[in-house]
Amino acid sequence: MKKILLALSILPLATYAQSSSDTTHRLREVVIQAYPGKQFTLLQVPTSSTVLTDRQLQLQQGVTLLPALNTVPGVRMEERSPGSYRLSLRGSLLRSPFGIRNVKLYLDEIPLTDAGGNSYLNLADPGSFQGIEVLKGPDGSQFGANSGGVVLFHPAGTLSDSSRLKADIQGGSYGLFREQIGLHQQWGNYKLNIYQAIHHSDGYRDNSAMKRYYVQTAQEWQYNPHNQLKLIAFYSDLDYHTPGGLTAAQLATNPKGSRPATPTLPSAITQQAGIRNKTAFGGLVHTSQLATHWQHVITVFGSNTHFENPFITNFEARDENTFGARTYIALQDQPLGNSNMRLDWTTGMEWQQTGADIDNYGNRAGVRDTLQAASDITARQYFYFTGVTLRPGKQWVAEAAVSVNYYRYHFNDLAAGMDGKKKFTAELMPRFSLSYLITPDLAARATVSRGYSPPSIAEVRASDNIINTALQAETGWNYETGLRFNSRNNRFQADAAVFYYELQDAIVRKLHDDGTEFFTNAGGTHQTGVEFQGSAWLQSPRRQGFILGIQLQGSYTYSHFLFSDYISAGKDLSGNALTGVPKNIATASLLVEFPARVSLYGQYTYTDRLPLDDANTAFAKEYHLVQAKVNWGVNKWLALYAGADNLLNQRYSLGNDLNAVGARYYNPAPGRNYYGGLRVIL
Repeated sequence: MKKILLALSILPLATYAQSSSDTTHRLREVVIQAYPGKQFTLLQVPTSSTVLTDRQLQLQQGVTLLPALNTVPGVRMEERSPGSYRLSLRGSLLRSPFGIRNVKLYLDEIPLTDAGGNSYLNLADPGSFQGIEVLKGPDGSQFGANSGGVVLFHPAGTLSDSSRLKADIQGGSYGLFREQIGLHQQWGNYKLNIYQAIHHSDGYRDNSAMKRYYVQTAQEWQYNPHNQLKLIAFYSDLDYHTPGGLTAAQLATNPKGSRPATPTLPSAITQQAGIRNKTAFGGLVHTSQLATHWQHVITVFGSNTHFENPFITNFEARDENTFGARTYIALQDQPLGNSNMRLDWTTGMEWQQTGADIDNYGNRAGVRDTLQAASDITARQYFYFTGVTLRPGKQWVAEAAVSVNYYRYHFNDLAAGMDGKKKFTAELMPRFSLSYLITPDLAARATVSRGYSPPSIAEVRASDNIINTALQAETGWNYETGLRFNSRNNRFQADAAVFYYELQDAIVRKLHDDGTEFFTNAGGTHQTGVEFQGSAWLQSPRRQGFILGIQLQGSYTYSHFLFSDYISAGKDLSGNALTGVPKNIATASLLVEFPARVSLYGQYTYTDRLPLDDANTAFAKEYHLVQAKVNWGVNKWLALYAGADNLLNQRYSLGNDLNAVGARYYNPAPGRNYYGGLRVIL
């Protein structure tokens, strides 16, 4: 704790350009739009939810969403190397050697998570998002299978924005170069937004270079007063190298090194280990206002992915095709008789299918060799959902919602001569939520919900190339309560939650001696957590004076997550701390605004030590991160900025390889590093 207080006392400041006229808008009440058919102010939402606005995202460096998302309590985003991201909501990263699983992601009304349970968040450029909403805890009642939560991304051009052109160019340490341009135009009832970005970096470590080319469009056509058609699409070409994990001794000797060769296996550099992903994604969303209180939404979407992964032991190539539809009808704010009671009702369904053609070859220095294994897997999932919200007066909000989820996959293992299918039992995912407005500024809430997450394609057929039909879905019940405070002038805000989540058949990752992975069901987990976040304008935004505004924000996460009934390799690991989960995480940030479009911002993050293996025999050390950014608004359309990350020059891993063979746990993150650039907004 002394270290935390010391770091807070030396918290450096950074800046974010903003015209003084904009500060008057910063105290508006936040609205959450994630729940279909209705919009809540954040104070009224009866579940644990957080909104990251465009302004909050702009305060960060911009090359990754990691520092912004990690300010949300209960959220942990990791980066083992540039481009290799993992994301967890109130849970472990046991299922995610890379990528995102047991969390459902949406881009506007379109699922980013495919039918196989995987989400390629690293395809998107962070600047392509205008806002993010996080729903913590299992919420399958309207969003389908997940055991961690839901994240909704608002693509640029889908929220109100008066600017017509945004351009940003940035350079920094380790060969960082980033360029982005966004164009927004409206002709009558038609809106067009095009976003394009290029990101190159050499990386801190050997074999950690990254490059991404990204283009996105969001288009809206209000073709009559009651009907709107929206197109959202992107294409991403991502290529990043993976340096691999190091042992503690290798980390101490050369933290910039990549995984070296062993007597039996070549090095990461020799094998040119990395990920190459080319994906085209798109969807159409049609919204009809059928009557004063009735709305209908239908979405059709699809994607095509070509994925290559040269690895130490093999070369994997995948072609994936996804298509699906989502539709619902919503009754909004319907008065019931002559009473003050209001009713919201939403019912609908979502269906999607993902086909994956997976081939594994020998890896001859980054080039495909002879075919080792070949499989075709088709995953199909769909769910029906319905939910009712009652508001008897201004103080109470009561919700009851449920979905019934279906999941199956068909496989054809050409090498092993296996052909078959697995159909999972239909699962109900209910959610019951209640919110009570104690005072106009203070609300209490309680939620009970069930989580359900079947194994993903990448877990059914892991890198050991064996189709594991024995793998079961993980399920569990989550119980939580919380308080949310929002002062009438929105100057002070606070949110606290306590939850208990009991997960059964938790899916965990294991490794063979050659480093290839497989997955199995552990007995379960007991997860008790406390989350808090708050913000306060110590100086309310104003138009005159030496200081135009001072805002302090902070968050804290306590995670007491333990294995239960978990036997591994003949050892009883019940009661051990959940692998990869730090017990304590704290963040603090300070924003100070001055005249002449100058503002100062600084962010501090403390991460407690965390277990690196299920047996709890190895731990990553605690670390303290401090970042800073300096930004000067030269005029209304041009801003210059510079910043620094890891100012305390901590030696740490931003993402670890859990249960790694040979104790190769560590993926060292950069030391103190710098960046700068300019931004144009017209």
